[in-house]
Amino acid sequence: MKEYKKRIADILLTEKLEEKGAVVIEGPKWCGKTTTAMQVAKSVLRMDEPQKRDANIRLSELAPTELLKGDTPRLLDEWQIAPKVWDAVRYEVDIRDDEGQFILTGSAVPVDSNEIVHSGTGRFTWLSMRPMSLFESGESSGEVSLEDLFLSPERISGKSNLDINTLAYVICRGGWPRAIGMKEKAALAQAVDYYDGVVKSDINRADGISKNPERVKKLMRSYARNQGGQVAATLIRDDISANDTDTLSDDTVVSYINALKKIFVIEDMPAWNPNLRSRTAIRTSDTRYYTDPSIATAALGISPKDLVNDPETLGLLFETMCVRDLRVYSEAIGGQVLHYRDKSGLECDTVIHLRNGKYGLVEIKLGGNKLISEGVKNLTNLRDKIDTSKMNPPSFMAIVVGIGEYAYRREDGIYIIPISCLKN
Repeated sequence: MKEYKKRIADILLTEKLEEKGAVVIEGPKWCGKTTTAMQVAKSVLRMDEPQKRDANIRLSELAPTELLKGDTPRLLDEWQIAPKVWDAVRYEVDIRDDEGQFILTGSAVPVDSNEIVHSGTGRFTWLSMRPMSLFESGESSGEVSLEDLFLSPERISGKSNLDINTLAYVICRGGWPRAIGMKEKAALAQAVDYYDGVVKSDINRADGISKNPERVKKLMRSYARNQGGQVAATLIRDDISANDTDTLSDDTVVSYINALKKIFVIEDMPAWNPNLRSRTAIRTSDTRYYTDPSIATAALGISPKDLVNDPETLGLLFETMCVRDLRVYSEAIGGQVLHYRDKSGLECDTVIHLRNGKYGLVEIKLGGNKLISEGVKNLTNLRDKIDTSKMNPPSFMAIVVGIGEYAYRREDGIYIIPISCLKN
């Protein structure tokens, strides 16, 4: 058995168990939800255990409280295959009147939510998990803390340990816990196996509707090519239809995308809406992203060597990896990751927004003086547009880079941070 690698979610899970009677951990398959939950669970029920799956589902309908008996916190893994367990947990939390009773893990939203009567408000709290960040997998030194940047330090320092070949490799390998520490060929195969599983079966679990595997492949390829873009479903439809003999409706494309969202393969990024001095209209379409960059490389059928030879694609998928890591780090400090783009063409790749109203503006650039200069221009232009009489100025501005040796603070106050130096 592999040694457990500590996750940022470990501390969050412990805190949430002290807050509510039940914690729901959501995220893509293979990202480590169950393993993380088992570090604190005192008893475990695997709802999808092959020999007991049907019996568990029947029991959830006839006598669900029987499934809840056991030492606490009790882990109910893949609970969504028996949605009626939800209301049983809610009722049991009320009866016991104590925190930290249950952990529910799932890699899909329940197909039939009509079987859930109560929302769980006041009894449940949620925790999102994603594939491992570079800090969790040991490929970031963690010398620069995202949380500390909100204190506007006068100086930061850190040294990157990633060259372009290693960067391409970690993008293609992804953050799948199973892949960490494997030999290169086996590690790269994990993302391909994940992609194959999504295409052949997992996407159908989202809504119980069988889908055309070839169309799923085409859609996932199109999504991979449009990482970081505000691309309409109609354009994705046209991309798929170019090689499809049958007519493809917008509704079909949207249903496929929604199915991928329900199993946490896709995690699009919402727009940030600041108070501006100007009347510039803000584009509010979500930005397209996979939960992990390796899903995109698997969908495109490309290797680390292919990425090194194609700097444009490398830059796009580097952005996807950075968004994954920034989401992991932001969640740990009570924040969310948003994007900004207006009709004048000004954009900012990510805005880290905390619950207390503080925010940081972060551009993502592969590296090089020209790209960094573009990032600086975007950041300063957006900063100057914000109406600071109605909201706080940004706590910090930073450019996260892939190819760059050191982390440092420029004379203008903008931080340059290699992704391999960052942590929460």
